[in-house]
Amino acid sequence: MTVTALATPGYAPPTVPPAVARPLAPAPDPLPAAEHLADPPQHPWYPRSGCDSRCRAADDVASTWRASALVARRAIGLLATVAFIALSGPLVAVMPRVARRRYLGRMARALLASVGLRVRIEDRRPFAGSTRGLIVANHISFLDIFALAVVSPAHMVAKDDVATMPVISGLARRLGVITIDRSALRALPGTVERAVARLHQDSSVAVFPEGTTWCGRDAGRFRPAFFQAAIDAGVPVIPVRLTFTAADGSVSAAPSLIGDDSPLDTLRRVMGARGLTLHIRVHEVQLPDVDRRELAARCEQLVAA
Repeated sequence: MTVTALATPGYAPPTVPPAVARPLAPAPDPLPAAEHLADPPQHPWYPRSGCDSRCRAADDVASTWRASALVARRAIGLLATVAFIALSGPLVAVMPRVARRRYLGRMARALLASVGLRVRIEDRRPFAGSTRGLIVANHISFLDIFALAVVSPAHMVAKDDVATMPVISGLARRLGVITIDRSALRALPGTVERAVARLHQDSSVAVFPEGTTWCGRDAGRFRPAFFQAAIDAGVPVIPVRLTFTAADGSVSAAPSLIGDDSPLDTLRRVMGARGLTLHIRVHEVQLPDVDRRELAARCEQLVAA
């Protein structure tokens, strides 16, 4: 699942569409959303991924429906977890903020476990788990939303229809999703302002600066626009690297949401695969400065390393 130019005084959008592959270079300002979108681009700065189903050729062999019993068991576990969230959510809503955050993190981990994903976290922050700010991460799958919630429940920037998607919508609403229409450039500055407001309230905001999903072996460029929210709010940026690996330790593209995929396609592959692990590496926080492009490039280098 998967925004763009931030309107600032004196700023004019570039006239040439940005490249979508590394190496680093100054990037235009499309605001990224958290979800994949298969609709055709609406403007020259619309996020585009260079990945398609060919990136997953090897993974598709290993992640088929032959393990039907495993898929059925995991589907039952997923439904049970979703039902528990639906029942317990209203009760948790009246609890203190710290308790709500802990609940969201645990439920996100439970959802990932129910579909067969092991989670490994490497937190490189001096005071692990205590930092609030703008969380930025590479984008592979709709499962990334739950991955970031495990580390730090945050207000997620997502495309506007994420709140209506089955399974995803419940936790997204409780995370306080900030919706965005990637095709409506005029509405984008208001989305950044909402993110700044949440950051001023001592809440974290999570965004995927690539603007769309990649396979996990390749990656896109970090677009600078949302980094302006961290600068305006005076909060640090927390870069996060997400990697899915197969049973043999190699990078797996099976959980990716690319090409003509739907969330159900991704879910089916993940639930039919054995030995998938989600690695979450939380890098040292980056202090905001006056140049959102430099800040974006610095965080991109950390995440890509």
